[in-house]
Amino acid sequence: MSYPGYPPQAGGYPPQAGGYPPQAGGYPPQAGGYPPQAGGYPPQAGGYPPQAGGYPPQAGGYPSQAGGYPPQAGGYPPQPGAGGYPAMPPAGSWGGGAGFPTIGVDNLSNPGFNAGNLPGMPGGQMPQTQGPGMGYPGQPMPGYPQAPSPNPSMPGYGGGPAPNQPMPGYPRAPSPNPSMPGYGGGAMPVAPAINVYILLSWTCPTGTDEQAIIDLLGSRSNRQRVPMLMAFKTSYGKDLVKDLKSELSGNFEKLVLAMLKTPSQLDAYELKEAIKGAGTDEACLIEILSSRSNAEIKELNQVYKTEYKKSLEDAISGDTSGHFRRLLISLAQGNRDERETVDISVAKQDAQALYAAGENKVGTDESKFNAILCSRSKPHLRAVFHEYQQMCGRDLEKSIDREMSGDLESGMVAVVKCIKNTPAYFAERLYKSMKGAGTKDKTLIRIMVTRSEVDMLDIRQEYVKNYGKSLYTDISGDTSGDYKKLLLKLCGGSD
Repeated sequence: MSYPGYPPQAGGYPPQAGGYPPQAGGYPPQAGGYPPQAGGYPPQAGGYPPQAGGYPPQAGGYPSQAGGYPPQAGGYPPQPGAGGYPAMPPAGSWGGGAGFPTIGVDNLSNPGFNAGNLPGMPGGQMPQTQGPGMGYPGQPMPGYPQAPSPNPSMPGYGGGPAPNQPMPGYPRAPSPNPSMPGYGGGAMPVAPAINVYILLSWTCPTGTDEQAIIDLLGSRSNRQRVPMLMAFKTSYGKDLVKDLKSELSGNFEKLVLAMLKTPSQLDAYELKEAIKGAGTDEACLIEILSSRSNAEIKELNQVYKTEYKKSLEDAISGDTSGHFRRLLISLAQGNRDERETVDISVAKQDAQALYAAGENKVGTDESKFNAILCSRSKPHLRAVFHEYQQMCGRDLEKSIDREMSGDLESGMVAVVKCIKNTPAYFAERLYKSMKGAGTKDKTLIRIMVTRSEVDMLDIRQEYVKNYGKSLYTDISGDTSGDYKKLLLKLCGGSD
């Protein structure tokens, strides 16, 4: 089968004369075609690359010779005052000269600093002038571009929260409460951020470097310690906690792992441990719930529910009973009045109500004690305790001892002691944890870790005042080895 005109003949495909490939005047062109000859491409005289007056330019060209680049008068970039761009700005305007603003924290935080007036931004004016420091080339604009403004936060701790912006869940370092007697700061120093490579020495195959662990953890705050876990996993794909559990043992392991938890994680873990099993550590429950702020208790509830798939209130309800359970559930709401002001007339009324509910009647109205001790602010309750002592001649703790018994008695007394003088309460807890033949290591570890950045200095002072020797001395005599070394780091020094 054939198609008309195929295969093509003259003038068809492949073309003949005048077809493809073209002949004279066709493609590729001959004289005057492509590649071009004189005046074509590449050009000859006056073509490309250019000769005189071409590119690269000669006199007056680019780069310029006389009057070229760097440009002289009328060149590019133009010089100041020569009719070019940019020229000298007025003093104080954007682009140099006196009053040239440096973009940084000071300007951006200044209410009078209007970012809309910056060049190239909506509403801004493109500078038409040039000033000192904006020359081209090689002269840096003052303050721009430079390295980022120095970060006043922790040295080497980049990418973390901005200074004074707490990370969710930690650290618990409340503002000093001027109404709390003897309130003071923690004993933990602030050291540079951690090079995660150092952590490998903790779990290297040739053996664990316990001293490296002590030196590093003992000189870092909770804010610095906790991110190590994620940094280690990100860098090496390993779980640092699992590695440490396989390498460490005993109380030293427990202390190290406690120091790698956020405060709310540690509180949730301690409450879980206090509730589970046959016996309940009622003192631990009261210690944590009576000494934490509303915000800390609410965060504790959230962490507990997340970690253990059960609400803290349900866990308490299932393991306690009676008025003691009511006391714990009330404290676990995190709904205490936190106003600092005290109305003495109301404090006297509460003192009278407590007296009427206990010493001044047959039997005891435990609900009245519960309502006042769990809902009133701590400054208000200190005033109530003072008014109560003035009214009936004895401390409220002694009245509770006379009126109640068992877990409720110890729980109510602990709440009163913790509110009256928190550092003295924890000093007593530490003293009792080391008193006698055995050491209550769980209590010792929990208090040393949770209070080391809160009020450890005040606890140490109360310890010396009440027991005649320093906390440092008692820890040294009651513990040993690496466990002792790390505890003493948390203690911070002898008094």
